[in-house]
Amino acid sequence: MADTAAVGKMTETPAVGKSTGKEQVSTAFKWFHATSVNGGAMLMAAVISSYFSLYMTDKIGLAAGTASLVMLIASLWDAINDPMMGVIADGTKSKWGRYRPYFIPAPLLLTFFACMIWVIPNFGSTGKFIWVLAMYIGYGMTVTMYTMPQMAVLPACVKDNTIRNTIITMGAGVCAFAFTIGSTFTTNITSFFNSIGFSNGYIPLMLICGVFACVSFWGLFATSKERYLEPVKKGEAKKNLVLAFRHKEIWPNIIAWIMASMGYGMNFSTSVYYCMYYLARPDLITIYMGVISVAALLSMVVFMPIFLKFFKTGQKAIIVSQVISMVFYVAAFFLGSTNFVLLCVLTFIASCTSCMQNALVNVLVNDFIDFMQLKDGVSANGVISSVKGFAQKCGNTVVASGILFMLGIVGYIPNAVGQQNGATMFMLNFLKFGFPCITGIILILCCKFNPVSRYYGEIEAMKAKMGNGEE
Repeated sequence: MADTAAVGKMTETPAVGKSTGKEQVSTAFKWFHATSVNGGAMLMAAVISSYFSLYMTDKIGLAAGTASLVMLIASLWDAINDPMMGVIADGTKSKWGRYRPYFIPAPLLLTFFACMIWVIPNFGSTGKFIWVLAMYIGYGMTVTMYTMPQMAVLPACVKDNTIRNTIITMGAGVCAFAFTIGSTFTTNITSFFNSIGFSNGYIPLMLICGVFACVSFWGLFATSKERYLEPVKKGEAKKNLVLAFRHKEIWPNIIAWIMASMGYGMNFSTSVYYCMYYLARPDLITIYMGVISVAALLSMVVFMPIFLKFFKTGQKAIIVSQVISMVFYVAAFFLGSTNFVLLCVLTFIASCTSCMQNALVNVLVNDFIDFMQLKDGVSANGVISSVKGFAQKCGNTVVASGILFMLGIVGYIPNAVGQQNGATMFMLNFLKFGFPCITGIILILCCKFNPVSRYYGEIEAMKAKMGNGEE
């Protein structure tokens, strides 16, 4: 159990309202938190995750295997540096707090690298490989730079689970909207910019996204106050990282975070390939991506709050939503190619329940932060957020490099619409509908047997003492 004296050390600087009665949280903080990672930055991520793999092979001219290597190296480094960022963030001491300082430079660096990855250098194949790898690594490191503090600042500012879940839900809705725009209308937007004189429509799109990112991150900096934090001694952040991994309770959460990232990412990242090469209908990409994106929006904005309210916990909501989605993924696997309207219906229903997984697992982040507060009396917000980020990046690695790698080994030919071999066709169908079923099953098992849930009562008692200032 945590030392109750440690709880009494929580700083009491007013941030999000008075601690008496129901916790008060400003609307501005809620919206800036919801739109920081999930607004302009997520719109960039949606465009990059949905179109950059294809852009590398079909526009920059990298071979599928080489493009896969770019994604693998960058994603592995991205995963490794997440815990490093968590330690750095938890050990930060400034007049602005522990996590807030990173919200100032992050959107500027993000915009720079998000533009540079779309530049087609006039180099040979090796030079193009190095350029794309360097820019993609820079982009990933910047994402790490703001993602860890953004996740960590929420439990540092808000202790009420209902309010936390409301903010997470708001962020999920914004995320889904951004993905709707990014994955559905990118080709239309870039074509428009090309038509008015831009040589590469992706770059002005990234610049516009960057403006929105600056507004939301700088707004989050202005409205957030880190209230519920234990003082961190020099070197303690590193110890907290080791301490986190000593708890066996963390491993089901890590696996769940990986599976959620893989299942969510595969749904979007395979869709362009599926339409272009499995259906041999590149003209249907916008429609199909629109179906998925609208479903994702409804999943986050409509169905996720209903699931959380009805099933009470994030774990139960994840389990039920995954079971429903897998039924329709299996149906789409066998029936999707027979009729495009049927494909859209099955995909829509599956996405309405499956897409909430990537947001619902953020509930598990806050739960484990509270768990370490209970057991060890430490505020390891940044460390735990970084572990979640590490797990998410591991999932992203599998999605980003795995798609290209698997297609490469079965004989995928870039730009060969209607000319792919049988093995490639099977792999496209499996990656689109079969793979999310596998991740869903594992995710269900992790949530069903998550040991942190046994401590919910004690955690709530601890947070009640924090709010009352009890020693």
